[in-house]
Formats: sequence, structure tokens, C-alpha cells
Amino acid sequence: MTGIVFFRTADLAETVEFYTDRVGADVWLEQPGCTILEYDNLLVGFCEREEVDREGIVTLAVDDRETVDELHEQLADRAREQPRENETYDIYQFFAEDPDGRTLEVQTFLHETPDI
Repeated sequence: MTGIVFFRTADLAETVEFYTDRVGADVWLEQPGCTILEYDNLLVGFCEREEVDREGIVTLAVDDRETVDELHEQLADRAREQPRENETYDIYQFFAEDPDGRTLEVQTFLHETPDI
């Protein structure tokens, strides 16, 4: 099964630019007033609206600690913290904010996970 998570955004162009230029997502599909982005197996759509969705977290699960650190460097001005290990979930992670103030998490699992 494939799914797409959608968020309302105040400035579609700025949000798409952030996720494509700064995070490395690709445009998967353009629709009237909406853009669906693809990052590995994540499909996330943003639709320009007057009201913004800030609930929830967009989480990018990357392959290794080095990629977490690289993305942290790219997003340093938006990062809320330094990358760190989270022992509860056995992950290495950091949190940042996208242009709408939505939470963006970048993480890697420090243990084996099932194939997707």
C-alpha cells in the first residue's frame, strides 16, 4: 500500500523549495495548488491554503549517522538542536522547523529494521 500525507501550507513555493533544495526531496506530482514530494519511500503533499497545518511531524528516516549529520549541516539555521542519540527508540536524530514552523525530524535507526 502506498500513502500520501498532506499538509496545508501558507506559501507553497517556499515550502517546496525548502524540501527540494535544502532537504533533497524530489517533486513527484504537481496538482492545482498542491505539490507532492518524494523522499525515498515517503510521499508528502503540500497544498497552499490560508490556514497552515503544524500538527504532526515530518520524519525522514535516513540510512546512517553521517547522513543525519550532513542534513543537520544543511539545515543548521532551522535546527532546534544538535544530533543526538535517543536511547528510548535506539535512534540518532535531530529536530528542525520547516518554513511553516512544522516540525521536521531527521533520524536513523541504530538497530536492524524490517525491509520496506
